[in-house]
Order: sequence, then C-alpha cells, then structure tokens
Amino acid sequence: MSSSHIKRLVMPRSWALPRKTSIWVQKPNPGGHSIENCMPLALILRDVLGVAHTRREAKRILHSRQVMVDGMTETDGGRGVGLMDILTVGENNYRCVLDTNGKLRYRLIHVRDSGSKTCRVMGKTTLRGGKTQLHLHDGRNLLMDDTSTYKSGDSVVISLPEQQISSHYPFREGALAYLTGGSHIGETAAVRGRDVKRSSKPNEVQFEEFHTIADYVFLIGSESDIPGAES
Repeated sequence: MSSSHIKRLVMPRSWALPRKTSIWVQKPNPGGHSIENCMPLALILRDVLGVAHTRREAKRILHSRQVMVDGMTETDGGRGVGLMDILTVGENNYRCVLDTNGKLRYRLIHVRDSGSKTCRVMGKTTLRGGKTQLHLHDGRNLLMDDTSTYKSGDSVVISLPEQQISSHYPFREGALAYLTGGSHIGETAAVRGRDVKRSSKPNEVQFEEFHTIADYVFLIGSESDIPGAES
C-alpha cells in the first residue's frame, strides 16, 4: 500500500470513522492542517457526508467541479479539509469543527456564513523590504505592510476567496474562546487571564472554572461562529 494510505487502526482519534471495516484508509495530502485536524476530501464525501457510495463516485463528483474548499474549486480527493475550513458541495455549505468528543464534524451552515472563516494567528515573519507575513492556523500566509496590531494567539476573520481581513479578535480578558484540545475540547468559554511561562513549559490561559494551555485556545466572535457549539 502506498504512503497515501494509513491503517485504520492507527488513524487519528479525531476521525469519526469505524476502525475495523477495512485495513486501509486514505491519508490527507501534506498541507496547512495537521493530520489530526483534517480529513481527506474524498473520504469526507464518501464516509462522512454520504454524497458518494464509492471512491470512484467521489472522484466523479470532484471532477464535475461542484466541490469548493474555502471558496476555491477543488478536484483533489486527497486535499485535507480541516478545522474552520468551509466545504461547499453543490448548494450545501459546511464548516469543519471539533465536537465535545474531539471528533471532526462537517456541519451545515447558511450560505451567508460561507463567505468568511475565522483563522488563528500562529505567528508572523518580517521579510526583506519591510513587508510582514502573518501565519495562520490553516497554513495560509498573508502579506501585509503592517501587522503590529496582530499578535500570536489572536484570531482574524478573512473573506473567501479574496483573503481580506474583515475582523480582528485580540487575545484579552473577556474574549470568547473555542477550545480545540484538552478535557474541554469543543466547548466555548470566556478568557479570564493568561499566565506566560518563562520556561519551556507552555503558556496557560485561565477561564472561570478551569485552565488550559494556550495552544488549545481559538478565539471567536460569538458562539454562532461554531455551528452546534456546546458551552
């Protein structure tokens, strides 16, 4: 079996698929999302959304150019569709989220919500010529003249497919967070404070009744940004 597949028994726990129906399962192509935070497009069409019964049918749907990811037509069945991505199949639009069991879900959203997505700022790099790149959680890099208002851990809302920033959610007390890891995965909560460690230990974020590491905190504008979110 080629490296484009992995054994079902060792596939990520975030994939909501049965483990013992067959030996192999398709692996997403390398991309902006980690393998734990995305699933390959052909697998989503066949095993999650059920719009295709076989891999061949999924390929046929993709080549009919009726499928888009983040507003761009996609024909590659190995393309990973991951956290907060917008998947469009025909007239239906879906947003990828993590549920409270840590499983990737592709939940139906209104067409008006499919024109933008929230992205977490992972860092930024200054380039030659004074330009700065903003690095987002889905592997996207935005080239900007001035990124001083954006910091790691913030979130931005970008338009699709234009990739223009329309909103900014800074990391501060009272900000609404969507948790993408730990024992409170899939829940939303308001930030109460941040503890920056002066060591190799991860920074921590405090909430009303618990705390978690900063890497698990994804800022959003409102609970409606997460279809089906449970607070």
